[in-house]
Parts: sequence; C-alpha cells; structure tokens
Amino acid sequence: MKLNAQPVRGTKDFLPKEMELRDFVRERIEETYKKFGFNKISTPIMEDIERLDKSDGGENLSMIFKLLKRGQKLDLTKENLSENDLVDSGLRYDLTMPLSRYFANNRQFLNQPFKSIQIDRVFRAERPQKGRFREFYQCDIDIIGDSSVNAEMELIAATTSALEAIGFDGFTVRLNDRRILTDMILSAGFAPDDVMSVCIIFDKLDKIGLDGVKAELLEKGYATEVVAKFMDIIAEVEGDALKAAEKYCQNADVVANLKRVLEFANTISNGKFEAVYDKSLVRGMGYYTGMVFEIVSPKFGSSVAGGGRYDEMIGKFLGESVPAVGFSIGFERICSILFESEYNFLRPEKVVLAYNADDDFAAVVLKAKEIMAKGAEVTMLKRSKKFGKQLDALIAAGAKRMVSFGQEGEKVLEGD
Repeated sequence: MKLNAQPVRGTKDFLPKEMELRDFVRERIEETYKKFGFNKISTPIMEDIERLDKSDGGENLSMIFKLLKRGQKLDLTKENLSENDLVDSGLRYDLTMPLSRYFANNRQFLNQPFKSIQIDRVFRAERPQKGRFREFYQCDIDIIGDSSVNAEMELIAATTSALEAIGFDGFTVRLNDRRILTDMILSAGFAPDDVMSVCIIFDKLDKIGLDGVKAELLEKGYATEVVAKFMDIIAEVEGDALKAAEKYCQNADVVANLKRVLEFANTISNGKFEAVYDKSLVRGMGYYTGMVFEIVSPKFGSSVAGGGRYDEMIGKFLGESVPAVGFSIGFERICSILFESEYNFLRPEKVVLAYNADDDFAAVVLKAKEIMAKGAEVTMLKRSKKFGKQLDALIAAGAKRMVSFGQEGEKVLEGD
C-alpha cells in the first residue's frame, strides 16, 4: 500500500516558484530591518511547557503543540497519568516569549536598548484556513530597554518601510492603548478581573458589530446595566474617538503619547499609508501592557502585521521590570497576497547552459561559473531525448536565454 504523500494538515509544501517569492520577501524585510540597526537572532523552536503556559498568550495557550517527555522521563506505567506526567515542553506559538527568555539569559552580552530581528517558524494547533497554517513564519522586530514612545515610532517606521520595500501601499496603521480601553471598561462597572475577557469579546467588533459584542457580553453573564453602560461609552467615542476617550483615561500621558505616535506615523507616510486611532483594537495576547498596533491592507481581509508593548514579560525571568515593544509582520499572509496577484519582482537573470554528454563536465561547470559571475542563475542542461520538454519547463520557470557550450553566441528564449 502506498503511503499518503500529502503534508500534515495545516502545513504546506512550497514549489520552487513559491520559494523564490518567499525568499525575495524575507530578504527584503530583513534587509530593511538591518538598515534600521536591528540585529538578527535565533531561538530554539521548543520551550519549557511551564514557560509557555505562563506566557499570557491569550487563546494561543490552548493551541500549543505539546511534546512528550523522552526516555526514562516518560513513565507510562504510572497510574492515573496526568498531562504533567507526560509533557515537559512544547513548540513556540510566537517569537515574543522566546525573545524574553533569550534576553534574560543573554542580557550581559547584549547592547541596550537591544534591537532584534527574528524571522522564523512558529506553531499553533488551530483550524487551518486561507493564509493561516499550523506551521508558519513570523517576521518580528523588537526593542528592549526603551520605555519611551520613540521605540513604538521606530518600529512603525521600520515595519512600514519593509512593507513598502516589497511593494505594499495604501494600507492603514491602526493604533490603540490597552490602558485607554481598560479605563473605559472599568468606567462601565466591570471588575478588574473581567477586563481581559471583555477585551477579547470587544476585539471582535469588526466581525460581529456592536450588537454582537453586546450579545456575547450578556451571554457571558455580565450584568445588563454594566453592559448597557459600556455600550453607551463605546457609542460616545464615535466621531473624534480619541478626544472623546480622553475623559475615561486616568493617565493623560497615555493619550498624549498616542496622539504623538499618530502624528509621527502620518508625517512619515508620504501619502503611502495612513495611521488612525481604533478604539476596538485589542490584540489577543494577554501580555500587552500599553500601546498596541496593527496594519490592515485592502488586499487582504485581515491584518498583515501587529504588535505592541509588553513591559512585564521579561520581568518574569529577571524579577525586575524591563520595557519591551515589538512588531510582527504576517509573512504567510503577505506571501499569499503577492503570489495570488502574480506579483512581479526583480529576479536574477536565468540562463540555460546546454551541453552534450561527451563534453568535459569540468569545463562546463567553469563556463557556468563564468556566466554566474555576471549575476545570472545558471541551469546546466544535458542534451537528451527529453531536452525539448526540459527546456520548455525551464522557460516556464523564467529562463530567458540559452548558451550552448563550445559554441559562440546565445539564443533568446521566449515563453508562451
């Protein structure tokens, strides 16, 4: 019986044409981030299960791929086995908690503020859908050690520049601050312990509308009068929403800083994007402590980047507060958008070097390296019965000219 050749559900095989685009996108993003002075790091895909469980990852905590203990640590003979008896680690669901552990472990070797780049795989056991996999790449930049809003502004500048570098424009940077939303929720009469639950429901405003938010809050069992007061507050902050929200925010600096970042983002946009205050922006992670942001594109139904400030996570490892803020690009979503739109990007010239079976292969390779030195990508193709079909396939893959080894001149290749 043949084995099933399909990849595991929620994962994907990438063909050469797809990988070419993915490599281009990753390289452009990384190149842009490095120009802004960020440094590339790498962390293991596995983390201790206790760290993952206590990382305030919101709904992602229920989607952790958990790993069995190995060897003698895994005792299946024990009665009444619990999950703790079986599991001691898991696959990372994002790159923020691993970065926090990394910084705590390597602090003495790092400059501060520390500006990091992480472009790597993460894993979530969620229901696969368009642009969303169980194994996928994130492109993160973070600044650790800067408590000022200059850090937020630098992240916005670098991330929007990276999107522009791969051809995106016309997008919107949405901003909010968890502290403004928290004060609005408390002003309605919710208890402090209810804030995160209310935030998670309110985060669905774009999808289910105000009536849907109200219905879910009532289904959750919150008092009718409290829910009604919250609905009144939300309705009140329509129009000049940020100005209306000021009276509910207990810290005037929070609103002032948000206004400053909004003004900054619109100043540097050069008309290619806009920045707006969005009272409904929550971001699902529980570890966010202040400003949060998201980038939405009309080319895709949901966000293509998001992040925020998480000043308390590193303190769980060091026992002291360390300011931190990060921005993550949705690599898979962007690649999906570009691939489906048959996005054209500057590729190296592709050349076919045709040779015969009795040619000196060392000389063929030296000829190929000579062509490569001029910036081209070279496919060495031996003439055979299938030569025509193989050449057609290379033309379809982007080959533009053919050089015949041992002969003068070249042939321009044309596809359909």
